[in-house]
Amino acid sequence: MSTLRKWATPLTVGSFLVMGVTGTLMFFHMNTMLGKVIHEWAGWLMLIGVGAHILLNWRALTTYFKRPLAMWIMGVGAALTVATMLPIGGAGEPPIRSMVMAVTQADEATLMALSGHDLQEGRMLLSEAGVELQPGQSLADATGGDFGLQSAAMSALFASGEDH
Repeated sequence: MSTLRKWATPLTVGSFLVMGVTGTLMFFHMNTMLGKVIHEWAGWLMLIGVGAHILLNWRALTTYFKRPLAMWIMGVGAALTVATMLPIGGAGEPPIRSMVMAVTQADEATLMALSGHDLQEGRMLLSEAGVELQPGQSLADATGGDFGLQSAAMSALFASGEDH
């Protein structure tokens, strides 16, 4: 148990820090792909740390089961956890994902029309982003399905703040 004590609380605190910061960034839509991945993996580390922390402090934890306020707070947490597993609020993937997938599947002419660029300008922007689009080819085909490259290409074509 002494070995467990050496790392349980530091792991809980460290993973909570990562989860808190990355979760806050996600809430305000300021997250990055790396932040999302780190958030997901830090969640596993937090589960391990909290599990070990509970094991070490089980007797003290059980006293909270006798306190109405503590039981209410833990009950709300349990209910919210169950609610996250229910198909509430619509089904399927977010509409923005479907829209992005449709754009990446569009042929060259449609892609340029959607982005507001003429063919030559659009090809130049895509080339600068590392994508060589052939006549009639979709962005998905030109990138071989590479989502990172598709994202760079779409950023080049649909960059905000530019007049088309």
